[in-house]
Amino acid sequence: MSSEDALKIAEEHGYDLVKIAPNANPPVCRIMDYGKFRFEQTKKEKEAKKNQKTIEIKEIRMSPGIGENDFGTKLKNGIKFLSEGNRLKVSIRFRGREMAHTEIGADLLKDFAEKCSAVANLDKAPKLEGRNMFIFLSPKPAAPVKKSSKKQPKADAPASPEASDNKESAEN
Repeated sequence: MSSEDALKIAEEHGYDLVKIAPNANPPVCRIMDYGKFRFEQTKKEKEAKKNQKTIEIKEIRMSPGIGENDFGTKLKNGIKFLSEGNRLKVSIRFRGREMAHTEIGADLLKDFAEKCSAVANLDKAPKLEGRNMFIFLSPKPAAPVKKSSKKQPKADAPASPEASDNKESAEN
């Protein structure tokens, strides 16, 4: 069918003639309401964007001489970041003579990864670049939670001690 005939048919019905594959031989066209089509496309794109989750890379910095409690705090924050679904970069900065003992930093990073192993996978082994050594951790994929269709009856809470005292006094 010629494009002129197709255009006439589209105009008679109040639609638009849209080229689907203009480079094909012969070109492929469709008769449709183009405004409605664009509206549906933008609606689908917005829905897809809304359901999309962006993954950030959070960073935790330490030094080789970090204290026990400071390490625990950094570990707690790292586990929190990982449980939120973010990737984690743990880095150690060596200053001055600390560069002579990079194995302390490597051990510290391995210990950090080992303590996070319940919620994270180690992506890269400790790597030294210049004065910084770092590792990357990514969250373990969560197991899908099965939802039961039947509602479980809630267990009744035990009576408070005051209520039982009142019953005993009423009996006496």
